[in-house]
Parts: sequence; structure tokens; C-alpha cells
Amino acid sequence: MNLETKWLEDFVALANTRSFSASARQRHVTQPAFSRRIRALEQAVDVTLVDRSTTPVGLTPEGQLFLVTARNLVEQLNESLSHLRGLSIANEALDIVAAHSLALSFYPPWISRLQQGLGELPTRLVAMNVGEAIHVLREGNCDLMLAYYDPFATMQLDAEVFPSFSIGKVNMLPVSLPDEHGKAKFSLQHDTSIPYLSYTQGAFLGRSVRMLLKNDPLRMKLRTVYETAMAEGLKGMVLQGVGVAWIPDFCIREELKSGRLVRAGDQSWDIPLEIRLYRCSMVHKPGVERLWRQMMKLPRDFLQA
Repeated sequence: MNLETKWLEDFVALANTRSFSASARQRHVTQPAFSRRIRALEQAVDVTLVDRSTTPVGLTPEGQLFLVTARNLVEQLNESLSHLRGLSIANEALDIVAAHSLALSFYPPWISRLQQGLGELPTRLVAMNVGEAIHVLREGNCDLMLAYYDPFATMQLDAEVFPSFSIGKVNMLPVSLPDEHGKAKFSLQHDTSIPYLSYTQGAFLGRSVRMLLKNDPLRMKLRTVYETAMAEGLKGMVLQGVGVAWIPDFCIREELKSGRLVRAGDQSWDIPLEIRLYRCSMVHKPGVERLWRQMMKLPRDFLQA
């Protein structure tokens, strides 16, 4: 196989812009020349990598898989050249994507605890919904993904390609503002019509709540008065006394401790979840490899937040 490095860089540029003309400008070549180089790459690997029938252009399934390899090769080559030029990458930050609630409330204490065992660990965190995060991880645009584990495999992540560490357990609790007696203003056990603060349809946590309520008569009592994709948004509305919501316990520890929020139902209504840290095994960034090896040496109970 005769590949040119510039073809790989062209392909990565095209994957980022999804436009032949924009990529050609970025790569400082004419669009016809750029198109010929992409064709040459496809001929070299004997696979169609780009779906030209869509606007913007997309990648074929084979192209999505090859993109990770292309990025990896280009990155490794650049890192090797940096070493040869005497440039240090020891303090290069790791790019992490995380679900919004994990980024806001879980990540800060967890990364602080991890650094107690591993030493300083430069990171760059971006919060996004789980679907977007999976796409970013699949295409090699991040080093690690922090997400809730999906036991029903709707995330469709191959464990061989995307290994993970279990780093936390969490319960989603139904909570309400307290009344003047310190009891739940809205109770799952006693009220016949309950204002419900819901996650939007595509939100991962919303799916967990829907699974809990799927065959339970309680769902007939709930009337949706507000929807959002973010747990912090629901928490804010609960604190305003608008209704009941299921919220991860690490988001509301202080409010429960101070009595600003109370349970709206007993423990039978809790939803247990697991939190995992994912990587792509096809990406061999030195910082990720080093972190993964170090984490494997730590006791499991140390990794758990």
C-alpha cells in the first residue's frame, strides 16, 4: 500500500469541514487537486471513504473507521517529529467530553481524587449530550469520554474498541421542595396529580426514568409541566417549587443535607446508574496510554468516586 501523508491530512481536514472547497482552502490547494488526492487515498486503501451524495459530504461507515486510523497516524507522526525537534509533550492536556451533569457536579471532585493517586493531570473538559459525546469519541476528536453506563447497550460501543473503567455509582432520586412541615410538597405516594419535571426525549437520564415508569401506574399521575435535557435545569425548577424530578444524587447532596430539597418517594423509586470513563483503543496518544496504564494499577475502590 502506497500512502502519502498529505492524503491522510487531507482526509482529516475533509472530515472536519465536510466540504471539499473549504478543505481545499485549508490545505492551500485547488479544489480539483484536493478531490484528486482524496480519490488517490480511496484507491490506495481500495475502499470508498467519502459519501459524495450528501450535502455537506459525509463519511461512509468505512470512512468513519478509517478516520480514527488516519488521525492516529498523523498525530503519531507529528508527535515523533516534535520529539526529534526536542519539543516536550509531557504536559499535553487530555481532551475529555462528558455529559452535562457529570461535567458540572461529578468531574471536579473525581479528577481531584484521581490526581491524588497519579499526580498532576492536565485536562480539557467539554460538556455535551451523550449522543454528541459518543460521536466525538468514535471519530477520534477526544481522548476520553465520561458518561453514564448503558446496560441496555443503546450506546452501541464495542467493548474491545472502546474499553472503559467503572469510576462511580450514582442513584437518581425523585425530589421535591419541602412544605412548611418539612415533608415533600409533591409526593409520589400520596398525591393523585403530580406536576412532573421531565428530561427531553433524547436525554440519556430521561430514558432511565422512562424505563422505571414504563409499566407503573404512577406515570398516569404525572403531568409534564417542564422539560429540559440537563439535570441542573430540573434541579433549578424543583428548587422553585414547580414539581417533582429525578436527579442524580451527587447533584443535590448539599440541598438534601440542608433540607432545601426532600425525597418525593422512598428508595423503591431510586434509579441506580454506573459512571464510566471510555477511550478508543485505536488511538495511541501517549498521554492516554500512560493514564490508562496508571489507572490499571490503582485499586478499584480508589477509582470509584
